[in-house]
Amino acid sequence: MVPGGSFNRSNNAAYPATVSGFLLDRFEVTVGRFRKFVEAYPVSKPTTGAGAHPRIAGSGWDQAWDDANLPADLDSLKTELACEGYHTWTNDPGDHAHLPINCVTWYVAFAFCAWDGGRLPTETEWNFAAAGGDEQREYPWGSGVDMDHVAYGCLGDGVMGCALSDIFPVGSKPSGVGKWGHMDLAGGLSEWALDWQGDYPDVCDDCANMAGGEGRTSRALCGGNFGNSARDMQTGLRHGYQPSTRSNHVGIRCARDM
Repeated sequence: MVPGGSFNRSNNAAYPATVSGFLLDRFEVTVGRFRKFVEAYPVSKPTTGAGAHPRIAGSGWDQAWDDANLPADLDSLKTELACEGYHTWTNDPGDHAHLPINCVTWYVAFAFCAWDGGRLPTETEWNFAAAGGDEQREYPWGSGVDMDHVAYGCLGDGVMGCALSDIFPVGSKPSGVGKWGHMDLAGGLSEWALDWQGDYPDVCDDCANMAGGEGRTSRALCGGNFGNSARDMQTGLRHGYQPSTRSNHVGIRCARDM
């Protein structure tokens, strides 16, 4: 549980915000947890309006996204999950069960959270949880950054260069826990948020950037991942990708309503 409250987005007093209480997954979605969604696919595709934020109009699933943006069938989904490079998905259950699932588009991430009874968090909700609310933490665990708290720079395995071995099982860095018990808010995978990436809304009471176009062509990502620099482990990091992107560095964390 993340209690509601007020804080400054990106630890900047120019961007105050208020969020209502919500639930946020303690861990990033693992391969083992995601496998149930895959096994149910395509029945697990969301219906119109699923996965909506209860206080943000028009935030649920748009059926127009289905044919154009979701894999057509089970085999197509499995093919997409095996994206180029170091993907965590395996077609058969095995040692990767506790690794965070990567290589998921924004649409697949949204579909999973909706199927799982939740939704994608807004960028503001995620930032509130990572910053410890009005504690305005520089890093999810507090201040200072080192390898005891988080893996970064593709050095998690102690070898230069990014590889699958740099992606740890969820919860592997207990010293990096956030205020409310959330793990891997930095140093695991970056995580899709509900929002389009763009300037912060001026007024923010359970807000999100819901309008695409006009320069907003990417969806927001939250959290520095295992390949980013130590500096990017800060809670105020803002970045994004095109929603159809499948990246080795991007995964899912779902939110739920209290």
